[in-house]
Amino acid sequence: MVDRLTRASELTLEEKASLTSGRSFWSTEAVDRAGIPSIYLTDGPHGVRKQAQGGDHLGIGDSVPATCFPPAVALGSSWDAELLERVGRALGEEAKAEGVGVLLGPGINIKRSPLCGRNFEYLSEDPIVSGRLGAALVRGLQSQGVGASLKHFAANNQETDRLRVSADVDERPLREIYLRGFQHIVEQTQPWTVMCSYNRINGVYASEDPWLLTSVLREEWGFEGLVVSDWGAVNDRVSALVAGLDLEMPSSGGVTDARLVAAVRDGSLSESVLDTAADRVIELVEKALAGADADATYDAEAHHALAREVAGRSVVLLKNDGVLPLSTAAGRTIAVIGEFARTPRYQGAGSSQIVPTRLDNALDELVALAGDATVTFAPGYAVGGAEAVDEVALTAEAVAAAAAADDAVVFLGLPSEDESEGFDREHLELPAAQTALLEAVIAANPRVTVVLSNGGVVRVSGWADRVPAIVEGWLLGQAGGGAIADVLFGVVNPSGRLAESIPVRLEDTASYLNFPGEKGHVRYGEGLFVGYRDFDARGLDVSFPFGHGLSYTTFAFGAPVATANADGALRVSVDVTNTGARDGREVVQVYVSVPGSRVQRPVRELKGFANVAVAAGATETVVVEVPAADLAYFDTELGGWVVEGGDYVVEVGASSRDLRGSATVALAGDGRRAPLTVDSTLGEWLEHPVGGPILMAALAQGAETQGMGAMLADPGLRRMAESIPLIRAASFPGSPVTREQLDQLVAAAAGA
Repeated sequence: MVDRLTRASELTLEEKASLTSGRSFWSTEAVDRAGIPSIYLTDGPHGVRKQAQGGDHLGIGDSVPATCFPPAVALGSSWDAELLERVGRALGEEAKAEGVGVLLGPGINIKRSPLCGRNFEYLSEDPIVSGRLGAALVRGLQSQGVGASLKHFAANNQETDRLRVSADVDERPLREIYLRGFQHIVEQTQPWTVMCSYNRINGVYASEDPWLLTSVLREEWGFEGLVVSDWGAVNDRVSALVAGLDLEMPSSGGVTDARLVAAVRDGSLSESVLDTAADRVIELVEKALAGADADATYDAEAHHALAREVAGRSVVLLKNDGVLPLSTAAGRTIAVIGEFARTPRYQGAGSSQIVPTRLDNALDELVALAGDATVTFAPGYAVGGAEAVDEVALTAEAVAAAAAADDAVVFLGLPSEDESEGFDREHLELPAAQTALLEAVIAANPRVTVVLSNGGVVRVSGWADRVPAIVEGWLLGQAGGGAIADVLFGVVNPSGRLAESIPVRLEDTASYLNFPGEKGHVRYGEGLFVGYRDFDARGLDVSFPFGHGLSYTTFAFGAPVATANADGALRVSVDVTNTGARDGREVVQVYVSVPGSRVQRPVRELKGFANVAVAAGATETVVVEVPAADLAYFDTELGGWVVEGGDYVVEVGASSRDLRGSATVALAGDGRRAPLTVDSTLGEWLEHPVGGPILMAALAQGAETQGMGAMLADPGLRRMAESIPLIRAASFPGSPVTREQLDQLVAAAAGA
């Protein structure tokens, strides 16, 4: 047990200020006189990126070897919280062995646009997936005595102009889409730190937004930890401290410390605000000391094996017209085509770049698993900034290999220069040389399997209908080569599901006309309709829908049963039968809609899911609990969450477009409604359970054949009348409601 460290009230003003900014690029400041040591923070989120020799620079590529687990783009496709908690525990073990107190991750920002250059670091386009899986990573990491840093808070959905762009977003989508995952993780796991983002939100820098960092994060969600800046995200240190940002990283060399001291001395900053931030830093240090173990080690081989297991569970089989799994029979020839098979792209570029403990490639692993089959190889194209190559010769070699083989497995993907932290993509296309290669291979051998390596989705609509099989391999970490081989040969039955939609065209995406913005602003004009919410609402074709993924077996769903619990939550159960000959895993997805809702809603929204293993021929009863809070919408008039009463349609299936059954359940709701005012429309008054009868009683005092009462009685005029504010209706000829009576009606509705 660590002794309680000295508190801020016992420190000098200068010592307090020093604690609230870094000592170096990666460490916090120490106060040796008071016995407060420094602790180390370092980049994640899919591995421990600790600089080998320290120093005040990013040190990308110059870090100690660590297990490079699959990045979030792959982890999200596992849809498996238990699996991600295991990854979190392994990350914690490695961080502890390296003396790291806080690992910077997970990143759970929403994939608003497929063009975001950092989408490989984020889990999903949906906040339920991001929240559940992100919470699992935090639980696992912090179980080892290492803190998480939940990032990037908030609305950090692009890299273009990221240091200053204002994400201009209405409060309802901000709450329901972009903050909901953060809220779940904070309330369920209490991460040690939350990292504020670079950008502005509705004109205010996240680092100095008291609404975001104090009102929402602390007062509403009950966050008890420390708010740290993204590296270099602080715009005004004094304003940031007042807003609720406790620790500025990295070190400012004492410059901003001096500003805090000066602000306290001139009376523009209360010393108690500085005390609070300094105490939070001290509490973080205490947690890190309590979790530290100078003798900690980890099993690198076991972690590599875990990385391979996780990667295999993250692969998504998009299409399979009977060519997979590959045969290992004698006499079969498999042509492996594409340099990515030999030189893997396994992680994204930027601050999350890990130096792996080892690195597998798919070509070697395919050869190892091929049994009596023969594997040949042709690179087809060059990667990694290779000098000028003869593309014609490379293509000819690949075509010859494909023509001589039974199966052609073509590895395609995005080079690192096409997607990275720091800039956004400009299109969804694969490199032209790769698509030209694919066309040539298809012409030589139609029995083609395409394996993709990419951190963000790519357009497949130009060729997907002409290849029998497509394997979405994402970026799979250091053991991804073995995982791909496992899936292609059927050692692993694929169970990954898309955590983001694959559109037919970039132009079909909801953010297309509002990304990345201009002149320092980006308008989130699509509102709630992000990803599948938009595609499903507009009935647009997609190449592959949210939640989609195939298996080498098949599953049948029984009729779902949905019941309402006493606390307003939903309990959904469904029988899932494995109707094939292989053991497998299915992801049961629960979507909810509210027909006739009084507010705009998507056609359906994911509200829960379960990843279940089902043996061949067996049936498992799957139960998914949907908390009442996840059924709520954010009412901007009330300034709070509302669970609407009414009939809820619960649909259960294998993707947002593959729904196997539905059930309807009545929920009482919480009864919360925005108060009626004189500016509320007649329609709003009439549909209100209290205000409606009061207004009708008032209208009944007049003649039914004239004025407002007559309009409401006439179906042809009622819709027009319902749009009229009450205060305007009082001016209509024949209205029994006078302006003098309006306040009485409002008071009666409020007091009833």
